[in-house]
Amino acid sequence: MNTALNQARAAKFAQRNRINNLATFLALSAMAFGLFWLFWILFETVRLGFEGLTFATLTQMTPPPNEEGGLANAIYGSFLMVGLAACVGTPIGVMAGIYLAEFDSKSWFASLTRFVNDILLSAPSIVIGLFVYAVVVSRFKSFSGYAGVLALSLIVIPVVIRTTENMLQLVPAGLREAAYALGAPKWKVILSITLKAARAGVITGVLLAVARIAGETAPLLFTALSNQFWTSSLGEPMASLPVTIFKFAMSPYENWQKLAWAGVLLITVAVLALNILARVMTRSKA
Repeated sequence: MNTALNQARAAKFAQRNRINNLATFLALSAMAFGLFWLFWILFETVRLGFEGLTFATLTQMTPPPNEEGGLANAIYGSFLMVGLAACVGTPIGVMAGIYLAEFDSKSWFASLTRFVNDILLSAPSIVIGLFVYAVVVSRFKSFSGYAGVLALSLIVIPVVIRTTENMLQLVPAGLREAAYALGAPKWKVILSITLKAARAGVITGVLLAVARIAGETAPLLFTALSNQFWTSSLGEPMASLPVTIFKFAMSPYENWQKLAWAGVLLITVAVLALNILARVMTRSKA
């Protein structure tokens, strides 16, 4: 009796072991498949990007076909619009996240806000660009950097809201209760206790939002469009790296294609640096 029971257990264990090994093999194969394409893309980006990356790339304007030039105006336009969008979207997102986590977490209005925020998180960026085009660009009859900043900030806001709310909810309730017991007002508790405790997570969310908008092309195609020349005025069309890459990569001109790959390398390095910074801040918090 015991021998038959032991044999049944051994057979069942062997079956489970085979299934586990198969699942492990499939998981590792899927990981290897994904890493293969990832490293291939990174290798091609670095290889082709360095061919077009020169000092002139960082100092000269976008050139006409088959002439020398660079991406200085596009780099400046991207830096300006992404920076302003982060400055506009971050305070709105942080304040909305604080409201949902600290003031009104269970009402119908909070539920509606979270639902709308989830829609914005999953909405394609081209939809946001078309919305800003219909509301701003078509009304004022002109593409502009202001419209590009507005479109990018609408992408930043939902990311920051979700991250801020989640990070504040992770703060232990005992910290709030201790501060209230000492007579601290609610605004002081939020600023000095909960927001300070969740600071690293909130900043991480902001960095991830900036990394997301840094490579957005569709919203800027419908709002800021592009500009071949240097401009610091947000009231007119403004060049950006994603749009310039899209335009140059689709062209038949060799110099434009080299500049497109150089722009891809610059954006990849910038986004990678922001993601590494976010990881470091999250790890330091943990």
